[in-house]
Amino acid sequence: MNRTQFSKIINAINSILLPRVCFGCNAHLLDAEHLLCTVCRHDLPVTGHNFLKENEVDQTFYGRIRIKKAASLLYFSPTGTVKNLLHHLKYKNQELIGEFLGDWFGKTLKRQGHLKAVDYVIPVPLHPKKLKKRGYNQVDAFGKSMAKHLKAQFLGDALYKTANTRTQTKKDRLFRWKSSQNLYEPNPDYSLSGKKVLLVDDVITTGATIEACAKALSTVKAIEIYVATMAFVPKLGS
Repeated sequence: MNRTQFSKIINAINSILLPRVCFGCNAHLLDAEHLLCTVCRHDLPVTGHNFLKENEVDQTFYGRIRIKKAASLLYFSPTGTVKNLLHHLKYKNQELIGEFLGDWFGKTLKRQGHLKAVDYVIPVPLHPKKLKKRGYNQVDAFGKSMAKHLKAQFLGDALYKTANTRTQTKKDRLFRWKSSQNLYEPNPDYSLSGKKVLLVDDVITTGATIEACAKALSTVKAIEIYVATMAFVPKLGS
């Protein structure tokens, strides 16, 4: 028995003992499907955002911080496939989800050609204590995939968080904004002056975290800041 045959047998055993299931509906995945079944992927609420036309993510930051352009891949809602994906990415060690979404968004932006010559892709950082506890930054795989398609360098530690705050999911908008201010600082080991950077995160709710990170990056001379996230929470009625 050669190595290829042995590998196929192991994969077949694994598929029986640990069947691959869709993160959206828990249906068993077909061989050609990855993370999501065809139906769930087709039903994902894609925003259609690009880096040419104004969108609601751009509008979130008007009058708050200077960001050249922002966009998100998916719309987030309190229930549904997008929530399931991000929950498994963040809390269930499923980093492949971040890679999958980054690959998708990166390919889309490359094909559109509206976002050109990005020097660095920078993720919103976790505090070292939270990073140690979780074991990974859920945004890193997304950012690395984006960087690959945009031919940019991924800088996982270009920003660092100065305080270990609790999750902000259930905090109101004003409290989230106040608690996010001055929480981030640029890493002095990197020369970002005059560079074009793409700041990436998982989901934008109020925009407070992105605003705080962009504020920290804006202390660097002549920097251009763009934003890309996996998902965006639309305002009611939009």
